Amino acid sequence: MSSGLVTAAYIVAAILFIFSLAGLSKQETAKNGCYYGIAGMAIALFATIFSENTAGLGWIIIAMALGAAIGIYKAQKVEMTEMPELIALLHSFVGLAAVLVGFNSFIEPGNMPSEMHTIHLIEVFLGVFIGAVTFTGSLVAFGKLNGRLKSKPLQLPHRHKLNLAALVLSFLLLTGFVGADGSWPALVVMTLIALAFGWHLVASIGGADMPVVVSMLNSYSGWAAAAAGFMLGNDLLIVTGALVGSSGAILSYIMCQAMNRSFISVIAGGFGTDGSSAVSDSGEVGEYREAKPAEVAEMLKNADSVIITPGYGMAVAQAQYPVAEIVELLRRNGTQVRFGIHPVAGRLPGHMNVLLAEAKVPYDIVLEMDEINDDFAGTDVVLVIGANDTVNPAAQTDPGSPIAGMPVLEVWKAKEVVVFKRSMNTGYAGVQNPLFFNENSVMCFGDAKASIDGILAALK
Repeated sequence: MSSGLVTAAYIVAAILFIFSLAGLSKQETAKNGCYYGIAGMAIALFATIFSENTAGLGWIIIAMALGAAIGIYKAQKVEMTEMPELIALLHSFVGLAAVLVGFNSFIEPGNMPSEMHTIHLIEVFLGVFIGAVTFTGSLVAFGKLNGRLKSKPLQLPHRHKLNLAALVLSFLLLTGFVGADGSWPALVVMTLIALAFGWHLVASIGGADMPVVVSMLNSYSGWAAAAAGFMLGNDLLIVTGALVGSSGAILSYIMCQAMNRSFISVIAGGFGTDGSSAVSDSGEVGEYREAKPAEVAEMLKNADSVIITPGYGMAVAQAQYPVAEIVELLRRNGTQVRFGIHPVAGRLPGHMNVLLAEAKVPYDIVLEMDEINDDFAGTDVVLVIGANDTVNPAAQTDPGSPIAGMPVLEVWKAKEVVVFKRSMNTGYAGVQNPLFFNENSVMCFGDAKASIDGILAALK
């Protein structure tokens, strides 16, 4: 393909990517958004592979075939509960790719005007730095999300000063790297610092904040891709990376507002819990009442309004399908049923929305926290399925709690609250929930899907 056709194809692909992001912003249009993204990437790949400037076509096809085989295999095997850590792992690949592209571009800069040489060196340095931070940060997020690393935040002495020192030293190395017209020692030392910096940034963040971390790493991977585009001179990669980077940053900002966190602190790292615990974190704070599925079914039969607040436990148990059946049955009998979704429910932005859409739950009854929080006081029954930190009243009542100030679903205001949990263990943030011991709360212990199946059978 001529350069003109490649440029035209890149423009079409960029437009499709923009349509994809627009489609993904709403549940009703998300599927079309995916199709736009697939089409845009197919056009981009075709134009790049068959460009007149492309060499080593055979090796490219072999690499694509291997990547496609691995991707198809993982897509068939991965569970919805594993999506957050899979995405974190994929982000690490983007970061590693940026590092490798940076080193390769430094070794083989190609033909470029002499006046662009300094700019190219800066591109290489920044691209490697961003890629290295993304790589190790994403690996730590992957480890925390799948349980291989503890979710508790790492609390090194003077950790913020260490982060600042890493940035200052990297800047000094940049000036030395450019001043020496390219220096291997400076580039290698910076890479090691960036790898440690990325690891420390995410390791310092507590488990309750990991959804925001995944979103922010998505932004980092976008900027890493854009940096690779500058080094490769690929306009589409620059545009695509900028789209991903900016959209990830915007999403992170929205989520930070929902969690009462500082956006600047997200970028700086270590914005999660400080590792301290409230007095009640390690034990129970009262007596709880237990209810069996048949008793919960009776509560639902007598209710005029029901709100369901799902969390990661619902995803683990794959309980969304019987939940959808209960919703359909209750609505058929005239009960008002809605869902309340916290912005960080699950371990990935939009995780609960995807699960409910997968179970064919109508979009119009799935509401965000801000839309439904005022309605809990007038609700007869609230079902808390696998959620913990997002419905914890300690966020409002206990200034010493690690989640103090975090906006939560105010489920405790309802007439009756049913909490589905396997045990009385604390949630991902390691904080005990006073909701479990309220007079209007009952606990339904066991696997969420088994409990919901029992309720469904009793309703039928």
